[in-house]
Amino acid sequence: MGIVAGLDSSPDFTRIVVCDTDTGAVLRQGYAPHPVESPDGGGARPSDIDPQAWLLSLGEAAGGGLLEGVQAIGVSTQQNAVVPLDAQGNTVRPAMVGGDKRAQVAAADLVDALGGREAWAQAVGCVPQAAQPVTKLRWLAKTEPENAVRAAVLMQAHDWLVWQLLGRPVRRTTDRGGASGTGYWSAATGAYRSDLVELALGHQAMLPEVIGPAEAAGTTPEGLLISAGTGETMAAAFGLGIGLGDAVVSLGASGSVMAVHPEALVDSSGMITSLADATGMHLPVVTTLNAVRTLRGTAELLGVPDLESLSDLAMKSTPGAHGLVLLPYLEGERTPNLPHTAGTLAGLRRESMKPEHLARAAFEGMLCGLADALDVLRGRGVEVRRIFLLGAVAELSAVQAAAPALFGVQVVVPQPADYAAIGAARQAAWALGVSQGTLDPRTPPVWQGAAAQVLEPGEELAVGQAVRQQFVSVRDQTHPGAFRP
Repeated sequence: MGIVAGLDSSPDFTRIVVCDTDTGAVLRQGYAPHPVESPDGGGARPSDIDPQAWLLSLGEAAGGGLLEGVQAIGVSTQQNAVVPLDAQGNTVRPAMVGGDKRAQVAAADLVDALGGREAWAQAVGCVPQAAQPVTKLRWLAKTEPENAVRAAVLMQAHDWLVWQLLGRPVRRTTDRGGASGTGYWSAATGAYRSDLVELALGHQAMLPEVIGPAEAAGTTPEGLLISAGTGETMAAAFGLGIGLGDAVVSLGASGSVMAVHPEALVDSSGMITSLADATGMHLPVVTTLNAVRTLRGTAELLGVPDLESLSDLAMKSTPGAHGLVLLPYLEGERTPNLPHTAGTLAGLRRESMKPEHLARAAFEGMLCGLADALDVLRGRGVEVRRIFLLGAVAELSAVQAAAPALFGVQVVVPQPADYAAIGAARQAAWALGVSQGTLDPRTPPVWQGAAAQVLEPGEELAVGQAVRQQFVSVRDQTHPGAFRP
C-alpha cells in the first residue's frame, strides 16, 4: 500500500514517524521541540500556549523531505488542551493546556451546578477534574468573561491541528477518543451534551463533528489523506496494539492504569475517567498521584544518587521488605480519594530499619498503589489478563522483580518508543485502506507488535499476593473505608 506518517504533538515537542502501511515498521522519524517554555500547570491560571507553536515545531520536525511519498497522516496530541476560536476561526486567547490547582474551584462549581457527582457520572461517565476542557471553560467564564463571550467554536489540540493541515475547511472534526475527554461528550451515548457546554461557558458554542475511528477527516489540496486523529492516551494504546484483556500501567511521577473494555463505565466516585479508545471500544482510566515521585523521595531520604542505585539497593532486600509497608501517598492521593493525607511507613522493627528494606518498600508501595487502581477496574468487571508496563522505571530490576507477582498476571515491558506517534500512523493506514477499499472500517490493520520483555508471576505469585495483602491490611487500618473498589 505504501507509507503513512503519524505525528505526536506532546506538551513539549512534536515527533513524526513514517511507517510501512503493511507491517508498521518505522522507516524514518523527525523531532522538534515546541518553541515555547514547557507549561508547569501550577501557576495562577491554566497554562497558556499559542497553538501556532505546535505548527512551527511540526514544520521543523517534518523538514528534510521526511514526508516525501507519504499518502496519509494521523495526528495524536496532548489531551485536555482547549483552543477557543471566534466566529472567524481566530484564536480568542492562547490554548489552555495542562492542569491547574485553581481550576479545582471551577470543577467543584460544576459538580454543584449539575446536582452532584452522580448527575455528572450519568451525563458523561465521569466527574469533572481540574484539567478537563469543561472545567477550563467554567474557569474562562468566571475569570475572562469577555473572552468567554467571544468563544464561538471549541476545539482541542488534535482537532485544531487536523483543521490546519486541511487548510481550515468549513467542516471541523474530532474523534471519539478526543471527545470523550472533554467532559461534555458521553462515551455511553456517543453524543455531545451541549447543555454542559452552556453550563460551563455561559452560552452554546460550535463543536467539532465526531467521526468514526477509520474515517478520514479530509484530504489536503495536494491529495494527502488526514485521518480522524485522537488524544495521546488513545493513540499510545492503539500503537501498542492492546485489546480486550489488556491493561496499560504507566509509571510517571504520577501513575495511571487503563484497560480496553467493550462498554462505557459510569462512575460517580470520580476514580474512573470513562474514555473512548481509537477503535470503537472504551478505555476506562484510573490515576494515582504517586508513582515515580515515591521512588525519588525515597532515594533522597536514603542519600542514593539515582533510581538505578535505589533499585540495586532494593534487590538486596526480600519480598515484603522485612515487614516494612509504605503507603506512598506523598502528595495526597486520588485512588483512594485522600487528597489531604500523607504517606505512612508501617512495620518498623529493629531488624527492618535498614536502607535496603526501605528501598524495597518504596518499590512495593508504588506498585501496590497501582494494583489498587487495577482493582478499581477489575471491580467493575474489566478483565485484565496481561499488563503493559510503560515508563523509564519499568526497565529497573526492582520493578521487574516485583510487578508480575504483585499484579498477579503476565507483565509486558515494551522497548521504549513513541507509541502515540506509531498509533497515529496506524490510524492513518486504517483510514487510507478504507478509502482504497482494501481494509474493513471495523478492523484496523494488523501491525507487528512492539518488541518487549515478557515477565510471568510464576512461582513468586503466592509470595507477591502475600505482600499485596500486607499492604491492603495497613491501608485499611490507616484509612478505614477510604478504598471501595
